Amino acid sequence: MQGSDGNRRPETWTSSLRSLLGVTMVVMLIVVSATLVGLDYRRARSAAIANTEEHMGAFVGRLVDRLGVLSGDTSAVVGLVASVANSFLVPPPERMIDKVAVLREGISRSPHIDGVYVGYPNGGFFHMVDLRSAAWRMALDAPRGATLAVRSMERNDQGKPFDRTMFLDASGLVFAERRSAPTGFDPRNRPWYRAAVNGKAPVATGPYEMATTKNFGMTISQAHRGNAKIVIGADVVLDTITDFLSRERLTGDSVSFILDAVGRPIIHSDPLMMQRIMAAKDRDGPVAAPQGNPLIESIRLNPPPPGKAGFVDVGNRTYLAIVAPLESTLLLSGHRVVVAAPLDELMAAANDTLVQGLAISGAVVVLAILLALVLAHLITKSLNQLTASAQRLQDLDFTTPIDVPSRVAEISMLNGAMNKARDAIFTFALYVPKELVRKGIESGHFAGRAGWRQEVTALFTDIYDFTTISERHSPEEVVAMLSGYFDLFSEVVAAHEGTIIQFLGDSVFAMWNAPVADARHAEHACRCALAVEERLEAFNADQRAKGLPEFRTRFGIHTGTAVVGSVGAKERLQYTAMGDTVNVASRLEGMNKDYGTTILASGAVVAQCKDVVTFRPLGSAQAKGRASALEIYEVVGASMMATAGDSAETGTAA
Repeated sequence: MQGSDGNRRPETWTSSLRSLLGVTMVVMLIVVSATLVGLDYRRARSAAIANTEEHMGAFVGRLVDRLGVLSGDTSAVVGLVASVANSFLVPPPERMIDKVAVLREGISRSPHIDGVYVGYPNGGFFHMVDLRSAAWRMALDAPRGATLAVRSMERNDQGKPFDRTMFLDASGLVFAERRSAPTGFDPRNRPWYRAAVNGKAPVATGPYEMATTKNFGMTISQAHRGNAKIVIGADVVLDTITDFLSRERLTGDSVSFILDAVGRPIIHSDPLMMQRIMAAKDRDGPVAAPQGNPLIESIRLNPPPPGKAGFVDVGNRTYLAIVAPLESTLLLSGHRVVVAAPLDELMAAANDTLVQGLAISGAVVVLAILLALVLAHLITKSLNQLTASAQRLQDLDFTTPIDVPSRVAEISMLNGAMNKARDAIFTFALYVPKELVRKGIESGHFAGRAGWRQEVTALFTDIYDFTTISERHSPEEVVAMLSGYFDLFSEVVAAHEGTIIQFLGDSVFAMWNAPVADARHAEHACRCALAVEERLEAFNADQRAKGLPEFRTRFGIHTGTAVVGSVGAKERLQYTAMGDTVNVASRLEGMNKDYGTTILASGAVVAQCKDVVTFRPLGSAQAKGRASALEIYEVVGASMMATAGDSAETGTAA
């Protein structure tokens, strides 16, 4: 083969896909098997580390989710109380019933909340606690049947301060009450009050050991929207977080802990280490890092990159550790979680499976080679079937479904895509006649926007009084009647070597001698009109039987030179004919009303087929929009001499 420059291009060798795929896969498997022994252990080690990293990431994600739930639920309760317009804007004992109702609802929905309280700028205090906590029941010596306790700091009628504790049953009713001397507690001096007063957003303080219950927890507090000097707080018990860290261990000696912003541990999965952490701090002061833990010190001094696992050497042992910031939660925001697992424990399973993997690797390679050969055969077999289906689509054959079952996803997708393409082309053929497309491709006339002069015979039809029919029947009935009517036309025109160019409302524009040459185009057009007229008798009989109107069709036929070709926009072309010939055929159809006829033809048509078609001369007439007169003829019959292209519908005698 030569290129545009006249030089001969080098030939490219080709081979079947079966051979190429089979040889490629066999060679690849041989190469892989040669290096499998050396790489097997390394892959196993990498897989173990990657699996651990994945579990560490999932562990961090679950921890963040738990903290998010605790933060979200608690913030919602605090935010609800901070938005209550009236009852919490006054200190106790004002509107106690309303205060109790709101806090009772919040605590009942959030079992992890230890208590909810409100601090006032005058030193007043209102506190509701959940007595499901054994520590609170013991601290308050709660009576049997009490589910909630309400503590408040108030003044009596003489203005002397006192503390009051009310106990509520399961229905929310107060059934016991105690009064005691004030303890000197001032909420305004507490960290949760100072952190939130005059602010707008919720803040978290802690963690710390709660004064009454000794539980480990934090506080979320927020200033009231109606008075920024009033602060609402809720204690969150973090026992679920410490239990989660202690329970979720990757290996026997793996650990997890949380560091604050400056690298000091505040929560640890080891209960003994947790006791040391709590013992090293006072109730409100910062956590002091316990001494003597080399793993914590190593990570504090040389932490791995955030969110990525790294190796940490501690003595003669190496740990795989990940450090991730806790940024998406209010609780412990700005802190970091650390998960560390000894590398020797992580690799134990990989070492145990190494020998077994090496033993079966040889057998796997042999089996894989056999499977590769079988797979290559199956793939090429399916591709050959798809190629045959594509060739049928090229021939516009929609009768044979494309069914190439395969377990290869890409081949199955290709099979589905070809079926969708088949359906799309089939649907397209409903709008662009299949025979027109086939004839146009065969004749080479479908090559973009172009036109040429050619002698054609054009036929136009119209249904008498169709506007009245449309007005008297529903759109659905009209569409159904026209569909059957157009089916009839499509069959008869195709049987007489013609091509339907366009359906125009209730009209039909058909053409002969283009896009495929037809030496007897005028004869075939006349025979087609007579055959349609005959078929319409049966069609109208069926219409009458259904109580529907008859379709009386008028025909106009003219032969002459027209501009034939594809016209339109870049993205949408239409094959058609234009010029005086087409206009005269349309005018002849309309002139049937003046002559009381059904099929009118011009003298040009008569000149081409008067030996095989019978005409009745009607004289000359002036067609609208045309300067010269036309010789008008009525088509009344045709000879019985049927050609191979004529169908049995041409049974009208001369």
